[in-house]
Amino acid sequence: MTPSAPRSRLASKLGLTDRIFAGPRSRRLLATVEAGLDQVDDRLREELRVADPIADATSRYLYEAGGKRVRPMLALLTAQLGEGTTDEVVQGATALEMTHLGSLYHDDVMDAADKRRGIPSAHAVWGNSIAILTGDLLFSRASQIMARHGDRAIRLQSDTFERLVLGQMHETVGPQEGDDPVEFYLQVLSDKTGSLIAAAAQAGVIFSGAPAEFEDPIFTFGDKAGVAFQLLDDVIDLSADPDETGKVPGTDLRAGVPTMPYLLLTRREDAASTALRVQIDEGVARIADGADPELLDEPLAALREHDATRATLDLAHAWSREAIDALDPIPDGPVREALTRFAQAVADRSS
Repeated sequence: MTPSAPRSRLASKLGLTDRIFAGPRSRRLLATVEAGLDQVDDRLREELRVADPIADATSRYLYEAGGKRVRPMLALLTAQLGEGTTDEVVQGATALEMTHLGSLYHDDVMDAADKRRGIPSAHAVWGNSIAILTGDLLFSRASQIMARHGDRAIRLQSDTFERLVLGQMHETVGPQEGDDPVEFYLQVLSDKTGSLIAAAAQAGVIFSGAPAEFEDPIFTFGDKAGVAFQLLDDVIDLSADPDETGKVPGTDLRAGVPTMPYLLLTRREDAASTALRVQIDEGVARIADGADPELLDEPLAALREHDATRATLDLAHAWSREAIDALDPIPDGPVREALTRFAQAVADRSS
């Protein structure tokens, strides 16, 4: 894998060059961010090396499959509000990307996902136990990196990891009596996805010595942009093109994991919506009993074209606008311009 591969993947998925860095001022940041991504990628390769040959292969597996490197990019971008791409920024970005990678190993086990980033998921290759232990190893390595930088870095890592675990736990257990399913799900997205994006954006501020008053608005920005990002992923999950998503279409729903289009579908009371929901529910139950997951192909295609999916897109745009509003305390300049374009880009990806 060449150092430029992560940048190319990010550019293709989010329009990094043409959209996030499109303005005349923020475009000058592109070379700085790309150079920083090269440093993060070099550090990832170094930190993912393990003496044990099995652990070494499993630890590098998803990293070598590519990825968007959204979190390191945000850390490098917000670092320009301070002293720029310091070694502490690179290490913090590396640790948070390793945390993200570790969470993917666990997520794929819990969701029984067959593919990740266009290749067989780790548990499909080595089994559930090895995949889980590999995720644990990456979490440990990320914590070791953060521990080099004092209490503030450790607190950032531990708080983020706690939110990741709580988000996964709540998703697994599901909403309880009295919980609104949509609001419950949005909180799960905030914890599972927003937490890491927010931490990465905040890490750039912390490790670059930027003004402390930027931390909270940048954190809020990242959290809300992360929710918008995941809402779009819920739509993209329904894509008929697995080459675009790297996964089988409707992976989450086939595994019985509700996504926002489905949750909004359950709020529709017209006959067609009710019938579609029943079809999906019955299909999920049959798959859980061992039926072929392809039996949901037609219902999920219908959901992709349903108004509930359009409403999910609208919701993603609303969270994107809230993320942009959170940037009000950040001084006008190329960083704020690029962050604004980032929030717009995550809500406008091809679906």
